[in-house]
Amino acid sequence: MSTSIVVYILCVLVGALVGVGLYEVVRRNLASAKRAELEEQAKQVVQQAQREAENVLKEARLEAKDLVFQAKSELEKEQKAKLAELSTVEKRLMQREEGLDRKLAALEKRESESQRRDQEVARREEGLLAKEAACAKAEREHREALERVAGMTADEAKKQLIVEMETQARLDAAGIAKRTIEEARENAEREAREIITTSIQRVVRDYVSESTISVVPIPNDAMKGRIIGREGRNIRAIEAATGIDLIIDETPEAVIISGFDPLRREIAKVSLERLMHDGRIHPTRIEEIVEKVKADIDKLMYEEAEKIIFELGLSDFNPELIKVLGRLKYRTSYGQNNLYHAREAAYICGIMASELGLDVRLARRGALLHDIGKAVSHEEEGPHAMLGAELAKKYGESPKIVNAIAAHHEQVEPICPESVLVAAAEALSAARPGARREALESYVKRLEKLESLATGQKGVQKAYAIQAGREIRVIVRQEDITDAESFQLSRDLAKKIEQELTYPGQIKVTVIRESRYVEYAK
Repeated sequence: MSTSIVVYILCVLVGALVGVGLYEVVRRNLASAKRAELEEQAKQVVQQAQREAENVLKEARLEAKDLVFQAKSELEKEQKAKLAELSTVEKRLMQREEGLDRKLAALEKRESESQRRDQEVARREEGLLAKEAACAKAEREHREALERVAGMTADEAKKQLIVEMETQARLDAAGIAKRTIEEARENAEREAREIITTSIQRVVRDYVSESTISVVPIPNDAMKGRIIGREGRNIRAIEAATGIDLIIDETPEAVIISGFDPLRREIAKVSLERLMHDGRIHPTRIEEIVEKVKADIDKLMYEEAEKIIFELGLSDFNPELIKVLGRLKYRTSYGQNNLYHAREAAYICGIMASELGLDVRLARRGALLHDIGKAVSHEEEGPHAMLGAELAKKYGESPKIVNAIAAHHEQVEPICPESVLVAAAEALSAARPGARREALESYVKRLEKLESLATGQKGVQKAYAIQAGREIRVIVRQEDITDAESFQLSRDLAKKIEQELTYPGQIKVTVIRESRYVEYAK
């Protein structure tokens, strides 16, 4: 039993050893097979990697060749551009060099001419000095000869001449004083009647005030403050742009415009109404509105003149002559409107010509144009009849019309019956009751004379007489006159007014010099 067990155990041991040996053999075979497989896979990976490396290398070489080619192309382009630029610069330098050579030649030529002129001037100076010496010698000899002939020296002759002039001046002064006293005695009664009449008339109404002011209604009293502006800048801008005096007082909802020139008053009135309607009231806007209103007023005057020409049945007027005729709408003569006076005279003249069997159209045309010289008489010197005749001739009117205008105040002889009728019609229109007031005309003439004295001074741009002639405001061009010269201008103008005008009270002279700098941002 025990032997069987031992044998059994031995068999089990032998079997186990054989199993282990077989397992080891199998394991080694499997390991070697796996190792071979892995080595084969490794070889394949290496071969694939070598192929990919070769492909990458080929692609890198191709890209490198492309980059090199592109770099060469760009380098060639840059070299060509630089060569072209250098060529252009070289051409410019050559052109500049040629220009400098030409300028140098011109300068050398000018220098030679300048030297030649200097020599010629020096020769002339020597000749002039010699001539001056000869003239001085001749003048001295001539004076000595005159002194020998007259029997007195030059100083003695001067003293004698001064004595004679003083004596003559005393005689003239005595004559003037005598005539002044005689005229004062002759005019005393007439002046007394005028003073009394003026006093009575002022009790009824102030005609000058009525004819020299305009009233502009305003929506409310708050508008007065906007019209005045900060520190009065708006009201000063309005007065400077229009030449009128703006009166803002306690009158409710009203502003008074004062000025002797009807055209300026109308411009100021319309401008103020437009500013209040617009709502923007400041100096720049004021200047814009005033310029627009001036253009509109010019158009209105032209249309008014065309309307009157159409009413009279006339035609073929030069447009410039119509413009001049339209200006008469805002001019008066002794208080009578010049444009409506011309229309009235034209109707009267036409009726008389029709009754006498004369040329009605010629008579009406001459009467309508007889006072056109008054539209420019304050700008040019001379009687308005002669100025009007020159204007009519300039704009192509017939010789008969020119004569009718020039002869309506008997300054030239009439050449046709129509000229006589024009003078008669003008006198009839002016002589009808209530047509004219001489006081206003003399008042306006005095103010126009006051303005003309100012505008005649050097550097004056504009001049406005305001405050019924008690003040003259003078606007000067800042580039033509300095502040010191402005001060001297006010003194000189005041002395000139004292010498050439007769006026009650005193006249204030205000000279305004403004510096204005304007640039545009683009």
